[in-house]
Amino acid sequence: MSDTRPADPMTEASEAFETQRDRLRAVAYRMLGSHADAEDVVQEAWLRLSRQDTVAIHNLVGWLTTVVGRISLDVLRSRRARPEAFYDDRLSEHVVTLDDGSVPEDDAVLADSVGLALLVVQESLGPSERLAFVLHDLFAVPFEEIGQILGKSTAAAKMLASRARRKVRAVERRTGVGREQREVVEAFLTAARLGDFEGLLRVLDPDVKLTVDTPSGVVVTLGATKVAAGAQVSAGAAAQGRAVLVDGLPGIVSWREDGTPLSVVAFTVADGRITGITIVIDPAELALMDLPDPA
Repeated sequence: MSDTRPADPMTEASEAFETQRDRLRAVAYRMLGSHADAEDVVQEAWLRLSRQDTVAIHNLVGWLTTVVGRISLDVLRSRRARPEAFYDDRLSEHVVTLDDGSVPEDDAVLADSVGLALLVVQESLGPSERLAFVLHDLFAVPFEEIGQILGKSTAAAKMLASRARRKVRAVERRTGVGREQREVVEAFLTAARLGDFEGLLRVLDPDVKLTVDTPSGVVVTLGATKVAAGAQVSAGAAAQGRAVLVDGLPGIVSWREDGTPLSVVAFTVADGRITGITIVIDPAELALMDLPDPA
């Protein structure tokens, strides 16, 4: 005798959720740039689903995407309110090549590194812009649904995605390292070594972002004054360093006396000023990089 009992809606929802888990995790990771945060968002989405009357959810995939988008948006807005908080593993790898002064646009390695740096580029976007860009351009979510997540009209969602797209393209166009960018970085390093605070402020964008990848997590500092005050970190790392390209950006790699990597520093330069500095001092992260040999 066959079992004619009706299927349990929650069981069906659970099975459907599991089929979507990888996609939801990918959406959250592209939004947040952190594997740990993405896992937390997906888990929270499951908890919210478990408290719902699943029979009333007519489009489970759309519902889950909306929930993950809204939770991720809350996380991004919380980061904006607490910019110096620790948050984990935003990027898991970098491409490092020697900077020999050549034109990098012709280098296939640079093309690969620009792709790896997409999450860094997205950091220039506001939370709403980032959500619109990620959901539409990377996951093909309709603008109507994105507007509902943001509490905005479909037209407003399109405008946010368009603005985000222009910012991403603008940053990608600046990945070629020219003489002016190298001069700005050298001016920063010289001012840092001399303790020239005013000189540092002249080459730092007022909204410069310093990201330090440590064994305990990633620490973010915003603002020229705060970054200039801690510039000795960059100067010390570069003292015995070697010029490199890090994800297509001008940078410095340095080593300890025993030949083990000490740090990798990368600079983002736009309009004659440094808008971003990334410092990797986490030994585990450094071990993943294919670094050149010490000079």
